[in-house]
Amino acid sequence: MQSTNIDYLPIIMQMVFAAGFVALMLFLSHFIGPRRKSQIKDANFECGIESYGNARIPFSVKYFLVAILFVLFDVEVIFLYPWAVNFRDLGMDGLLKMFLFMGLLLVGFFYIIKKKALEWE
Repeated sequence: MQSTNIDYLPIIMQMVFAAGFVALMLFLSHFIGPRRKSQIKDANFECGIESYGNARIPFSVKYFLVAILFVLFDVEVIFLYPWAVNFRDLGMDGLLKMFLFMGLLLVGFFYIIKKKALEWE
């Protein structure tokens, strides 16, 4: 079955509606919202503590490494959801492929433990 341009009309309408809604809300908030500027309101504020010093201090590479590893393993766990929903339809072939996937996931996990990527000094 060939798809035609009319098949994409609902998607295009939804995209136009979403973009229009965002533009309308930005327009309304800009023109209807209050505009009270003062030196106190424009000052930096965080948790009631006066800011001091330079905010551009270097972070440890370990911090970024843990963040990247978290994202990596979190995204891999998300791939388990479609399998869990359809595991009966996938049969034994789907089960074996998921065991392979989990095995590769565990190999990667043991590798980062062996390299001591999660240990702080």
